[in-house]
Amino acid sequence: MPEAHQKSSNIQYAELMMDDPTSDMENYAREVLRKLIDDNLPPTPNNFSLYFDRLLEEKSDNVRKQILSILELEENNDDEKSILLEQNLKQGFSSIKNILSITVNLYKNMVLMTKILEKRKEELGNKSEIQTVLLVVKTLENDIAKLNEILKKQSSQMKIYYDETAEVVKRVDNETIFDNQYGVYNKRYLLSKIAHEIDLIKQFKHKSSLIMIELDYNLKSSIKNEKAVVLMTRTIARLLLKTSRRSDTVAHYGNGVFAMLLKHTDIESAKKASERLCELVANSNFFLAEQEIKLKISIGITDIDVDYTVEEIIVSAISGIEKAYTNLEADFAVVLREHKEKEEEKS
Repeated sequence: MPEAHQKSSNIQYAELMMDDPTSDMENYAREVLRKLIDDNLPPTPNNFSLYFDRLLEEKSDNVRKQILSILELEENNDDEKSILLEQNLKQGFSSIKNILSITVNLYKNMVLMTKILEKRKEELGNKSEIQTVLLVVKTLENDIAKLNEILKKQSSQMKIYYDETAEVVKRVDNETIFDNQYGVYNKRYLLSKIAHEIDLIKQFKHKSSLIMIELDYNLKSSIKNEKAVVLMTRTIARLLLKTSRRSDTVAHYGNGVFAMLLKHTDIESAKKASERLCELVANSNFFLAEQEIKLKISIGITDIDVDYTVEEIIVSAISGIEKAYTNLEADFAVVLREHKEKEEEKS
C-alpha cells in the first residue's frame, strides 16, 4: 500500500475512533485481556478491572477522557451505597439525640414553671380577699402536676428508645467502613483489604504495594492552630482521592495518617505514584488567614509481602514515613523487609 494512502487510512481510522467511543472501549478491552493473558493471570472480573485501570494510565488524555466518560454512565459501587447508608444512619441517630435533648429541656422548664407557680401561690396566701384566685391557682397547679407526670413518663420511655437505638448504632459502627471526618475508608476496611490482597498474591503471584501518607512533621509542628492542621489534613485526603485509581483503596489509618493500597503495582510504580502525589500536593497551597502555606507530605512505601502479617506490612510503611522526614532527595522512602526464610538462615 502506498505510504500516502496508508497515512490517509490511518487518519480516517483515527477520526472514526474519535466519532465512535464504543470502538475505543472495545479495542482497549481487547488490549487489557491480552495483557492479562501475557502476565499469566486469569481473566476474572476483578483482575480485568485492576488491569483496566492500570493500563489506562498509559493512554493519552483524550482516550482516558472518552473511556472514563463511558464508565461514569454505568458507575455502580456497592461500597458507596454502604457508606451512604452509614451516613444516613448516623444522621438519624443524631436527630434522635436532638429530640431527646429538647424533651429534657422541656421537662426542666415544666419543673421550673411548677416552682414559680408555687412561689406565686405563697405570695397570694396572705391575702384573704383573693381566695377565689387561690382556688384557680390551685386548680392550675394540679393540672400542671398531671402534665408534668405524663411528660416525665414519656421522657423515660423516650430514654429507653434512645438507649436501644444507641446500641444498634454502636453495633453498626463496629462494622462501618467509612471515615466521616476525612471522607475516605477507615482503618477497619483497610486492614481487611490488605489481608485479602495477601491471599490473592499467594494465589496469583502478582505484586502490590502499600503507601502511607502523612502531613509533613516539620510543617505540622510549625502550625499551632489545631483546626488549621485538621483542614490541611482534609485537603490531603481530597487530593489522595483525586489522584487514586478506582482499584486503589484510600483509607484513614488514624491520627491523620492515610494509606493507599496499590493493587497490581510494584515498588517502582509505587514510587512514580508517590512522586505524582507529592507534586500534586506541593502545587496545592493552603491559606491560613492571609498567610499562604505550601503543603508538604511524607510518604512511606512498602510491598505487600506474603511472608508478613498485615500489621508488619503497615509498620514497614510507617517506618518509611519516618525515614522520609530526613530524606533530602525526595519526600518518600521505601522500606522492604527481608523474607522470613532469609532471616531465619542468618539467625
